[in-house]
Amino acid sequence: MTPNDAPPVPIVSSSHLVSEKGGALSEYEFGLIIANNAFNRWMMHCAKASGVDALAPLDVLVVHNINHRDRAKRVADICFVLNVEDTHTVNYSVKKLVKLGLVTGKKKGKEIFYSTSDEGQAFCTRYKENRERCLVNSLKQLNLERETLTEIASTLRTLSGLYDQASRAAASL
Repeated sequence: MTPNDAPPVPIVSSSHLVSEKGGALSEYEFGLIIANNAFNRWMMHCAKASGVDALAPLDVLVVHNINHRDRAKRVADICFVLNVEDTHTVNYSVKKLVKLGLVTGKKKGKEIFYSTSDEGQAFCTRYKENRERCLVNSLKQLNLERETLTEIASTLRTLSGLYDQASRAAASL
């Protein structure tokens, strides 16, 4: 058997989790791990290039979510859309964004609804410009059709639902 005839060795982060039935899943999970870390690093560097140095990845996600569709949002809304279970982490992020002047809060009844300030909207615009310059233009090199990326996104959302179900099952063990 030549090296070209050898079966491909799965690229995984934890070989002890690989099984006959779950080998491809282990490869997917490793891809997800490194993609997540690369995405987090990207958001921090893009935020810094957009004029705000103090943001963690969750902060970047939160400010963009608050800016989304120019509608005020509660912390619970943000958690739901971003699929964040730990409300306190989003609450901490919102308070940080308020302190930085990127977000403002307005009390309605018992709840606070958050919106991006003019400074926050300007940050989101600069972030978009840097995203176009650094990421979107580089994406063209892959020759991916828009439909292909949409299919990948749909698959990721579907798989996240499976992980959510498995998480609930594991919590009941």
